[in-house]
Amino acid sequence: MSYRDVRNLTEMLRALGYPRLVSMENFHGPNFALVAELLLWLVRRYEPQSDIPPDVETEQDRVFFIKAVAQFMATKAHIKLNTKKLYQADGYAVRELLKVTSVLYSAMNTEGMERTDITEEDSSKFKFDLGSKIADLKAARQLASEITSKGASLYDLLGKEVELREARTESIARPLEINEAEKMMKVAIDCVLEEVQKTKDMLSNVALDEANLEAKIEKRKLELERSQKRLQTLQSVRPAFMDEYEKIEEQLQKQYTSYLEKFHNLTYLEQLLDDQHRTEQEMFEEAANMLRLMQNRLKEEEQRLLKSGNNDDSDVEIQEDEGSDSEMEDRQLGKQHVALEMLVPGRAGARIVGTMQGGDTEEDEESGDSEIDLDDDEDEEEDVEDDSMEISPSKSSHRAKKPEPLEESDNDF
Repeated sequence: MSYRDVRNLTEMLRALGYPRLVSMENFHGPNFALVAELLLWLVRRYEPQSDIPPDVETEQDRVFFIKAVAQFMATKAHIKLNTKKLYQADGYAVRELLKVTSVLYSAMNTEGMERTDITEEDSSKFKFDLGSKIADLKAARQLASEITSKGASLYDLLGKEVELREARTESIARPLEINEAEKMMKVAIDCVLEEVQKTKDMLSNVALDEANLEAKIEKRKLELERSQKRLQTLQSVRPAFMDEYEKIEEQLQKQYTSYLEKFHNLTYLEQLLDDQHRTEQEMFEEAANMLRLMQNRLKEEEQRLLKSGNNDDSDVEIQEDEGSDSEMEDRQLGKQHVALEMLVPGRAGARIVGTMQGGDTEEDEESGDSEIDLDDDEDEEEDVEDDSMEISPSKSSHRAKKPEPLEESDNDF
């Protein structure tokens, strides 16, 4: 029993209209009641007027029932069933039930197809294709001609039956002559003796042929033994170039191992180089973005300082502030270079000092004192520069750490 057989049986029974629901778990163990019910339903579905006794209470009734069903299917449907498997009523009976259900299921499908064909013919009765029937027409014409010729020859023979009947009765009624019978028997005996002699000659020739074949077999055996000995001698002899071949093979193995090692190293170094290029590119892009942000921030601070300076300073102080603005621009450029050196690790030996805070700076304080003299501004700028060169513990959190010196790179911004 297989899962496919049980599934096909349940689906076919459902398609044929079996009133009960048959589960796939019903055939895991012997279930004679279900098998008997299915057999009786299939038999009545095949022929409603069949009279098979449905009694399956005793063992004798079950045996009689199985025999009756098998005999009915063999005579009516030409289906041979295995009575032993049916009597087991387990998974092995599923295949026997499939033999009957498959016939009924195919008949149902063909009936449905015929109905559809009939409807199609009714709908397209005027669309008859004569080209596809030419071969059938030729075969029908040939059979019709053969039937007419055979019928004519049969008619002629039946017309001669009167004369042939008289000759047949005369030959049967004529008495048998012993001399003629003896002659015919002698002729038959002579023919049999000739055949016997021929068979004896053939047997003698067979003996000669057998002797010749045995001689040839012995000769071939000797040749085979000689060739085997020669093969053994050739296999035992070591070729002259074998030592050199083994040496070259060892060298080739060594070369191959070194090649593999170098190839692995080369691929690893190429991967490291690609990773290094990728990291440098990412760092360069990050430095460019940071520099762009710093430039935008410095421009905003310049605009803010210019607006505050225009509101507070007088005409005389504006001339003095122009010099301080140029110094501020130089200082801003110096800060940009310092930030670039801090972000780009390609510069070796660069000392980074300053803060990365975007709030108020010392330049803002200087630009805010518009009423102080130019000399005081210069003194304050010198003090700021001196203070920027010193790193105090309180400002260490806002200072950038000194980067380690790196190798020179090609990314000079």
